[in-house]
Amino acid sequence: MQNARFSEISRRGNVQIRLFIQVDPTSRIPGYYYHLACLSFSAGSVFFASATNFRLRKKKMAENRMHAVQYTSYGGGAAGLKHVEVPIPTPKQDEVLLKLEATSLNPFDWKLQKGVLRPFLPRKFPYIPGTDVAGEVIKVGPKVKNYNAGDKVVALFSHATGGGLAELAVAKESLTVARPPEVSAAEGAALPLAGLTAHQALTQSAGIKLDGSSQQVNLLITAASGGVGQYAVQLAKLGNTHVTATCGARNMDLVKSLGADEVLDYNTPDGAALKSPSGRKYDAVIHCAMGIPWSTFEPNLSTNGKVIDITPGPSALMTFALKKLTFSKKQLVPMITTPKKENLDYLVKLVKEGKLKTVIDSKHPLSKAEDAWAKSIAGHATGKIIVEP
Repeated sequence: MQNARFSEISRRGNVQIRLFIQVDPTSRIPGYYYHLACLSFSAGSVFFASATNFRLRKKKMAENRMHAVQYTSYGGGAAGLKHVEVPIPTPKQDEVLLKLEATSLNPFDWKLQKGVLRPFLPRKFPYIPGTDVAGEVIKVGPKVKNYNAGDKVVALFSHATGGGLAELAVAKESLTVARPPEVSAAEGAALPLAGLTAHQALTQSAGIKLDGSSQQVNLLITAASGGVGQYAVQLAKLGNTHVTATCGARNMDLVKSLGADEVLDYNTPDGAALKSPSGRKYDAVIHCAMGIPWSTFEPNLSTNGKVIDITPGPSALMTFALKKLTFSKKQLVPMITTPKKENLDYLVKLVKEGKLKTVIDSKHPLSKAEDAWAKSIAGHATGKIIVEP
């Protein structure tokens, strides 16, 4: 047989046991093999196969290399992702090396591949995408003070470095927090970018206090069944807010269960117009969708209402500048997420206490990361998409 080899592992009299190894032609990962045990007798041979395949590695490869998914140029979508064996990264002085247990995808991951920040990010190719992870510490840099081998953590990587779609990765101690047993790896990995974006939009941009001590705010959250939206609804209800949310018809019950007071189907006339069923004007909008013009928001805002756009494009930036120049009381506020360790730790604790839930859309093995990538690009995921090594 092609790409096959035999290795004798035992012999007794005229009975010989040999291990037969053949490359798995169906695997998309380099180095995966079927193994068949062969019993050889003087009268003939009998083969039997294991139920699973395994990765054959030389000792050196097992010690120094890992499986990862990367792309080598802009564009290409899911087809542009390549399964490779790469060197295991070495943690710097202020970093920890993690054995990854889960990575969550964000729309910004594939937008980077598409070239939204070309030529600034990615800084170089090949590039391993993925920034939101949960895993176990297996090695620490000499200046790391708060973590030891064996600790379970949640971490956020910079988009400049990426690294999440791999078996192992390094994380800065400054954006790594402890993960208690009550928080699963998938729940932890889902939190960083989506949760921190929702938290910042509500607390810093909208000025909502999550302890309920601020005056009531009438709030609109668009795309409330998505990654950021689901967290925004739940966090908003920790404060003194009335939440109107938009989503597709199939997710209305879900968004209601997360705490929304009113839910609009964006495919209906009132939903497309963003009109509150109770006739309220919005003091703030957490805008997680795309393609909604300022002219749709403006008549639904209170006198000093603001739209916080978490994915600002050129038109949003132009509206922002125009409103500033004309001293308009109604504002569009472009937001860039600035991650803070203490806020991520706060979110993890909310999950532990059962005050914040993560909706998982789907889970995919690393060997099929391109399926997860394609699902994210297609849009309309209900919650977070998780990749597990």
